[in-house]
Amino acid sequence: MSEQAWDQKDLERNPHAAEDKPSRVRRMFEAIAPAYDLNNRLHSFWRDQTWRKKAVRLAEIEPEDDVLDVACGTGDLTEALAKAGPKSIVGLDYTPGMLEIAKEKLGKRRDGLEISYVEGDATRLECDDESKDVITIAFGIRNVGEPDRAFAEFFRVLRPKGRLVVLEFSEPTFAPARWGSRIWTHHIMPRTATLISGDSSGAYRYLPRSVDTFLDAQSLADAITRAGFTGVQTKSLDFGICALHLGIKA
Repeated sequence: MSEQAWDQKDLERNPHAAEDKPSRVRRMFEAIAPAYDLNNRLHSFWRDQTWRKKAVRLAEIEPEDDVLDVACGTGDLTEALAKAGPKSIVGLDYTPGMLEIAKEKLGKRRDGLEISYVEGDATRLECDDESKDVITIAFGIRNVGEPDRAFAEFFRVLRPKGRLVVLEFSEPTFAPARWGSRIWTHHIMPRTATLISGDSSGAYRYLPRSVDTFLDAQSLADAITRAGFTGVQTKSLDFGICALHLGIKA
């Protein structure tokens, strides 16, 4: 049985305010790693793969690019980025269990993709200044203990004209979609995903609560701008269920 990371009292408060949020998030993802991909597919109705493909297109990968995928999890976005043909790509995650699955998936491929997976912290990147051309983070910035510090690190590590692509959940702007999304994410998904994963960490109760209490799409774009990125663009996906953000380091 997995160790509890979030109980009901934790989630009645703002989970992002928890001082030990990073360690809780790590325990949570260790617990759900084995069924993570299956739950993503089922509970997004396979839309998660489409959203990641849109993130890859927005990144506009070039053959000479060095790419860093932060909070890479089990490597879905990392593999999609690698297929775009950059010079190098690194997938970084805070949770060893997620990285183990990413490495296993890569080892089963027959197309020769080359990816380096490393354990690391988004707020303390072990990368040289101006060493990457593209940084991506999908559904991860919400789980970081200090998002502003992470954005500052991304800015430091990117080369001039480097691109930051952020994919994150948001509040649907279309009223019927917002109503349907809340029923699904707050009442149905936590039960079915917990059943599938056998999870007792509270991960799938944390998920909707973490979205509710995190920055909305415009506020997230503002945070990217405050970190120094210019021309920040935001694109709403699927009636605002999630949003893509692009920032450029001038």
